[in-house]
Amino acid sequence: MPGGGRHRRRIRIALPVAAAGVAAAVAAALLTTSAGAATPLPQPAVKPAVAGSPSLAELEQRVAGAIAGDDVAGKTSKASLSAGTVTGSVDAKIIGGSQTTITSAPWMAQLHYYDDRGTSSTGDDIGFFCGGAVVAPTKILTAAHCVKGYDWHGNGAIVTGTSQLPSADGTDLHGGTVTGVWRQWSHPSYSATTIDNDIAVLTLPVPVKATPIRMTTSGDTASYATGTSAKVYGWGRTSSTSDDISETLKTATLPIQSDATCSAAYGADFVKGHMVCAGKPATGSDTGTTTACNGDSGGPLVVNNRIVGVVSWGVTDCVAKGAYSVFSKVSTYVGAAYPRLDDTNINGDHRADVWVRNASTKTGYSKNSNGTSLAARESWGDWNGVNVVLQTDLDRDGYQDLVYRVSSTGDVYWTHYVISSGTWATKQIADNWASRTRIITPGDVTGDYLPDLLSVDSAGAMWIYPGKGNGTFASRVKVGTGWNQYNSVRGKGDFTGDGKTDLIARSKTGGTIYLYKGTGKSGTGAFSGRIKVRTWSSTTYNAFDAVGDMTGDGKADFLARTPGGTLYLYAGTGKATSEIFATRKSVATDFKQYDIFG
Repeated sequence: MPGGGRHRRRIRIALPVAAAGVAAAVAAALLTTSAGAATPLPQPAVKPAVAGSPSLAELEQRVAGAIAGDDVAGKTSKASLSAGTVTGSVDAKIIGGSQTTITSAPWMAQLHYYDDRGTSSTGDDIGFFCGGAVVAPTKILTAAHCVKGYDWHGNGAIVTGTSQLPSADGTDLHGGTVTGVWRQWSHPSYSATTIDNDIAVLTLPVPVKATPIRMTTSGDTASYATGTSAKVYGWGRTSSTSDDISETLKTATLPIQSDATCSAAYGADFVKGHMVCAGKPATGSDTGTTTACNGDSGGPLVVNNRIVGVVSWGVTDCVAKGAYSVFSKVSTYVGAAYPRLDDTNINGDHRADVWVRNASTKTGYSKNSNGTSLAARESWGDWNGVNVVLQTDLDRDGYQDLVYRVSSTGDVYWTHYVISSGTWATKQIADNWASRTRIITPGDVTGDYLPDLLSVDSAGAMWIYPGKGNGTFASRVKVGTGWNQYNSVRGKGDFTGDGKTDLIARSKTGGTIYLYKGTGKSGTGAFSGRIKVRTWSSTTYNAFDAVGDMTGDGKADFLARTPGGTLYLYAGTGKATSEIFATRKSVATDFKQYDIFG
């Protein structure tokens, strides 16, 4: 994409234009502080894939280049942005909005992109700016048109923790923090022509301290009711007559409009169900108009402290008479985006990997997913003396952890990678869980974006241990009883596409497979009534595993092993019916040798 001349703060960017017009203190059973181990603890021999972090000088250069840039992120074949003709000072606010603080919106993030194209000329440089929101310590929700087609790992810088834009040279962050980008994901069906499915997630190499904000749920309809007050945030253009973006964070209150109103204004450009528009009809000038504008793209539209929309597109110069701001409808996309919040795996791509232990040698191995097959195994050393190993990310740092139970004591430990030291740290999290028939690390059960722990006791009662995001837990909450009727209860992520964590259970008698849909709540309402989705007897499969999204399509997948050792991948479809999984695919034939699956 060609660049242009460099102009201080004159970023004509990031808002594609349409043509027309996110029980007491667990009794002594669960520990919330570090404890010593009675037996030697297994230490992973493998270091996870760690993103190389650019130097501070490099990040500052990227910020400076983005600030000076005047390119259009995700420029499409629709009507392009036109440059303003007036320069100089303007009233600094989202058009019709007002100044706000980072305290009121601590999750706001600045996305700076600069690519000098490897030449000495500035004429071909690409520099632009987008907004975004911190939705987990290492995750930024933004728009696909800000991400698709760009190398954010090689050229991006994310600034959090400040309401001000950095200085022109990128060195003064006004109290904020700058980080690089490790990975990027944009919706696989994003269209640069129609700006449809305009949602993306960036993964940072290190957690940021910014307080995350949650996306709304898939079943949310109230937030989109006509007239509902929503707030948009950003550093975008402050006037239709100037390309200058705002030096400080702004916000504006916009009423949600009906699909009928949006369709009447934009015709086929507005895709019902995928988009939502908000604001009062623009007047044709800054006067009387309140709207998002260029530079706000990727930023959040918020209702009741939840992201309901992502700034997507608008009209040239933002104030054309009768126009509205258009946002990606987050309730539609939370099912696709949420798995990216919990997509930790061993080698650092967007596909969940498999951890196993050899039954005879007790050696642990990881096998990276290639999408529909597994790579060669990698040894993790001696894992003798444990009888449960589970893959998770209790501290939400983007690097996969392991939870395991020691056979001799029943004690449960959490081992996690410490990025700063390049070593593994281990702490005891539960005492004498030898009689627990199931331990599960499915991700976020309670809807607070923090990973939880589940266990089933000897009486068949299931308990939720709500995670605090640091390897400790709040007081346990009882889900219900009867869970010992199952000989397998597995879960990691969302099987139904609604952005909520689910479970898969197999009955001891008959081999019936049930789906327990997560509700995002705690206690007895944590899961909906079970749904029969398959029948798999023990002669068909004798082991299962759920490690998340192995194919990288945003849907949780399932693994099943035959008594003969063939491992089948059942790719998730997102359907809460008998069609929950696609046709099985053999990914290995030598899995009879393994007795523990993570």
